[in-house]
Amino acid sequence: MKKLALLCILFFSTYLFGQAGHLMVGVGSINSSMGGAATGQPLDISGAIYWNSAGISAFDQKILNLDFGLFYASPEVSSSIPPNMMQAGSPEVFGTTTDPNSKFTYAFSIFGVSGFGVDFPEETNLPVDANGNPNPNWDSTSSNPITYPQSMNGFGHIKSNYMLMQTGFTIAYQLTDQLSIGLTPTFNYASLEIAPNPTATPDMAKGYPVSNAATATGFGGQIGLFYDSGKGFKAGVSYKTKQNLSAFKFKNTYLDGNEAPDNEFDMDFPAIMSLGLGYSNEILDLALDYRLVNYENTNGFSKKGWVIAQSGPGAGFPTGAVKGFGWKNVYILSAGIQYKGIKKLPIRLGYTYNSNPIDKELAFFSVSAPAVITGAVQFGFSYEINNKFKINAMYHHGMGEKTEGTLMNPTPTAYGGPWDAQSNPLGKISDTKISYNMTTDLIMFGLSYTFLN
Repeated sequence: MKKLALLCILFFSTYLFGQAGHLMVGVGSINSSMGGAATGQPLDISGAIYWNSAGISAFDQKILNLDFGLFYASPEVSSSIPPNMMQAGSPEVFGTTTDPNSKFTYAFSIFGVSGFGVDFPEETNLPVDANGNPNPNWDSTSSNPITYPQSMNGFGHIKSNYMLMQTGFTIAYQLTDQLSIGLTPTFNYASLEIAPNPTATPDMAKGYPVSNAATATGFGGQIGLFYDSGKGFKAGVSYKTKQNLSAFKFKNTYLDGNEAPDNEFDMDFPAIMSLGLGYSNEILDLALDYRLVNYENTNGFSKKGWVIAQSGPGAGFPTGAVKGFGWKNVYILSAGIQYKGIKKLPIRLGYTYNSNPIDKELAFFSVSAPAVITGAVQFGFSYEINNKFKINAMYHHGMGEKTEGTLMNPTPTAYGGPWDAQSNPLGKISDTKISYNMTTDLIMFGLSYTFLN
């Protein structure tokens, strides 16, 4: 019987980073430097456990992995409104806000598999002062309407912090000398803080409330098959179920300090299907993975637009609460190569591509989660100190895709707003623009220890 492989992954960062929507496409120094490809080429325990439960059958010793990472991201959000939008004679307004707190450091045991976080400060370059008087120093060419105070129809200070930690116990069984099956039940813990809270119904006078950090727990699982021909060719397939989480229960407070009604928001983690191929010889290890992330059938992501009131005087009209992100499915291609020609110093190069989950029509609803990284390159290496200890290192650089859409107003004409709820249910504001972009950098170091007989 093969021995149990032990695993412990520690990430130090204040926020998790999302590449394929809001999930990480690699875990640990080795798997990340291979672009996240591991379904059919399990080079290390971390990638095998996370992407294909059956892959741990490739290891026949007790192994302990520790990884430490420093992550940096530079998200930015931009918006613009046309001339005469604020009042007759007003100029076109446009500006960009960056997140000044993008250096991340935080700690987990097991896997941090998903997350996003932004911290855009409230705009101070405003057209009027607190008393409504025109500001003679206002510069309309560097003023960002989306971060205007809520009293001026902006969101004000935009802050979000989401993370999901996943742990599980993996069992793999060799059906034959070449084919293995694996199963992993998973337990999840998630935390979500968002301000202002767009999932809550705003007050006509006080605006959107600010929420506390709400938590959720849930369960799921993964099943996988791994085939090793024994002649270099390998293949794998795995399916990770949707992780069903309990609803986030928010305690809300208006900006004036008064309590706001509490609300709940249901956001699960999507199902993932992975297919992988691998090839190995004395000099090279090649890996190629294809994945489908099923956002379109996941609570919190499948629905789109505004919540519609079902009763009362506002029945049939938008309440102003956001129903969901409205994200599309994500397709991921991960490729990696490991060169073993240098004694005790294998070198790895990886590339990851994933599609953009955000529908441009719905870009406005994802302001708090703009972590869209469509392409990423990774470089890594290991140094084998002896037959027990191995040091791993990895550098990642992610390139974002600019996502653009229009600003939206949920208030219909029937309630004093300028938009007809029938012809324009999302409240699109003509000639306005909102866009965001993001790049990421990650340096990770790891230590692997193999328990010899």
